[in-house]
Amino acid sequence: MAIAVGTKAPDFTLKSKNAQGVKDVKLSENIGKRNTVVLFFPLAFTSVCTQEMCDITAGLNAYADLQADVVGISVDSPFAQEAWALKEKIGITLASDLNKATAKAYGVLLDDLLGFGSTSARAAFVIDKHGVVQYSEQTPTPKDLPNFSAIRAKLAQLK
Repeated sequence: MAIAVGTKAPDFTLKSKNAQGVKDVKLSENIGKRNTVVLFFPLAFTSVCTQEMCDITAGLNAYADLQADVVGISVDSPFAQEAWALKEKIGITLASDLNKATAKAYGVLLDDLLGFGSTSARAAFVIDKHGVVQYSEQTPTPKDLPNFSAIRAKLAQLK
């Protein structure tokens, strides 16, 4: 079960890979500065995940205007995430939860997805500048997308 609104968001330090190399992505770097949208998705190179990340990329300016950073997290390696981002022109930060500790901390780790083993569920969290969860959603199935209108509305309230 996804962590609840009002909960202190678990901090994370995850690896991300882009043309400049491997870097750490830390939730704590936004505390006191910006709101953060954390999007858990099951697996790179899948149709629904590709649609979700490409839609977010297309609307990234709206999130920036709402003073929010967006981070996509999956259990894929940072190298697979980078290849996928390049192929699909995904422009948000993708972070690797290869050891699945962050998905578990957020309560969104699925034991098994279609026989592929454990992955994160599809879930969305809005974390305010103080590190508190202001929006929490785990979709009913991995095929369902989060309610992005509700996410943007929550960010507008926090602005």
